[in-house]
Amino acid sequence: MSNRRRRRMAAVLGAVALAAGTGALAAPAHALAATPVDFATHCVPPAIAGIPPIDGTTNATVAVDNASPKVGDKVTVTYTVNKPAASNPVDIALPADIMTPTGKVVLAGAQSGTVDVTGPKKNDPVPGKGAFPAFSMSGSFTATKAGAITLSPGDYNIHTSYIMELDTPCTVTNPPAPVSGTVDVTDGGGQVNERAITADPASGNAGERTTVTGSKFTPNADVTVAGWNGTATTADKITFKSDANGAFTARPKITDPATTGIVAYEGASWDPAAGAGPVAYTVTGTPPPAGPSQKLTTAVNAGTLSMSQAGDSVGLGAVDFGRGGASTGALNTVTVQDFRGGPAGWSLTGKVTDFTGPGGSIDAGGLSWTPACATKAGSPSVCVAGSATTVGGAGATLASTPNGALTGGEFSVDAKLSLDVPAFTPPGAYSGVLTLTLT
Repeated sequence: MSNRRRRRMAAVLGAVALAAGTGALAAPAHALAATPVDFATHCVPPAIAGIPPIDGTTNATVAVDNASPKVGDKVTVTYTVNKPAASNPVDIALPADIMTPTGKVVLAGAQSGTVDVTGPKKNDPVPGKGAFPAFSMSGSFTATKAGAITLSPGDYNIHTSYIMELDTPCTVTNPPAPVSGTVDVTDGGGQVNERAITADPASGNAGERTTVTGSKFTPNADVTVAGWNGTATTADKITFKSDANGAFTARPKITDPATTGIVAYEGASWDPAAGAGPVAYTVTGTPPPAGPSQKLTTAVNAGTLSMSQAGDSVGLGAVDFGRGGASTGALNTVTVQDFRGGPAGWSLTGKVTDFTGPGGSIDAGGLSWTPACATKAGSPSVCVAGSATTVGGAGATLASTPNGALTGGEFSVDAKLSLDVPAFTPPGAYSGVLTLTLT
């Protein structure tokens, strides 16, 4: 795949990630229904996309597996984005299983804070200019106090793994978002699970290590730290003992590309009542090669917008005194090179002076042209020829390219010229100046 193609696809992904679309994922069967809510969302695409932030509306729900837990119970929340802020803005279709969503659910009322939620790396193919399907993320928290807890959708992020690793964060414009669900916690005398973990960094290439820090575990207990794929633990596991205060620091190696989070637990298998997490974690690439390695880097430098022409003089055909008519010719070919590599297109315009000679002048409004434009193969942009029209002193468009996520290329511009000469224009040689301007 060419570098230009890779750059174009990366820009496309930036626009795609902006829409926050992933594969349609239904909420778990045990999750209780919640109220769909709309909230203003501000999404910032990757810089390589070359497009501005998008301000749109997200429709989402936050459901729970138990709306009436007791103090000490673990509550699983499912954050579902029913309608992302935008649709696929480009004509290029996106393949399946390239997007991994993460986000936060906001708690308020009897218990405040946020819940980290993650979704699996799974999405249906998205057609060009097509609508994005819904996606779901899940996580859990422990009820620590009796009373009503409200749940609102929070910020979310879409990580894409297609040619390049890109992130598009989408934030709630006016937090908090409307309440989507409520949990009524009763004091059942249960034991509150205060175990907690953090992972830093929260992403890495397959085979790299992250630092997991835990607190409030049982002192001197066997603790397992494992990868999490959205529904179960993965094969990435290490087991050790917590210290005398129930704390620990571990350095697990995460190799499974399906990993979307990390959990820690006591006992032989994952149990939310005796564990903590998941906290979000993203595998961003393939395992590093064995043995010594050298990191290779390069850069693509942005160029300029320029033009050149095949000549600076055009001879139009002669007409007869007393008859006049069309004096025709062809514009010298103009070559436009757009090597800026940004989102802006360009416009090539021209205007002409009156044609002056020994016996008077021919009005500039008598010159008209019929433009033509060709695009060099592989150029990201497509050249559009201007209309067949009068040029005159006011000027007209010879050719242009539109704005886009990534523009550029090389273009050849031509035009047929015709000057309407009045029948009894005094004999002699007449000349005018056609000035071209590229912006």
